Amino acid sequence: MAGGLPSALRRLYLSIYNWTVFFGWLQVLVLAVKTLHESGHEHVYSAVERPLQLAQTAAILEILHGLVGLVRSPITATLPQIGSRLYVTWGILYSFPETQKHIMVSSLVISWSITEIIRYSFFGMKETLGFTPSWLLWLRYSTFLLLYPTGIASEVGLIYIALPYIKRSEKYCVRMPNKWNYSFDYFYAAILALGIYVPGGPHMYSYMLGQRKKALAKSKRE
Repeated sequence: MAGGLPSALRRLYLSIYNWTVFFGWLQVLVLAVKTLHESGHEHVYSAVERPLQLAQTAAILEILHGLVGLVRSPITATLPQIGSRLYVTWGILYSFPETQKHIMVSSLVISWSITEIIRYSFFGMKETLGFTPSWLLWLRYSTFLLLYPTGIASEVGLIYIALPYIKRSEKYCVRMPNKWNYSFDYFYAAILALGIYVPGGPHMYSYMLGQRKKALAKSKRE
């Protein structure tokens, strides 16, 4: 009984977490599609800004889940994906409003939200019911084949579009002289971020292809 209680609490917590974030992303998708249809892509960001920020920022907890052993997902796979999305959410879209009306915001939001709705419902059902239906398993490990490239392309595109605004505004830059004897240029940091996508994107895609192969093979055996 003593050993079962922590396990039950873990499953309860992860169930609540996954379903809460699932509904957050569902709200993002509904608002994005509704706004896209009724008002056009220029208004998508303003419609989804708050739920998008909340749902994406909540993913920070997944890093903590991995660090404390609540889940088995490797930090090396979780951290780059969450880090890049947080950077685009806060470091680009929130920080540089000039990017918010671009059509790639719509492709970004829709790619992210569909991916996360499937992912969080998959883990939510796994924690709540102890299993996931085969169709959801297939969606979890197949829809990324299209949505990962569209999401990555949108992330890269929005960072690139933000570059002139970053350079002109000098936001988040630290210039010398100062008491720390330190300088930082956000423009070059953004260029570095773009450079990281070059090896990082294909690497993550290959990793996910490997995960798909293992998950679907295991499903067939069962």
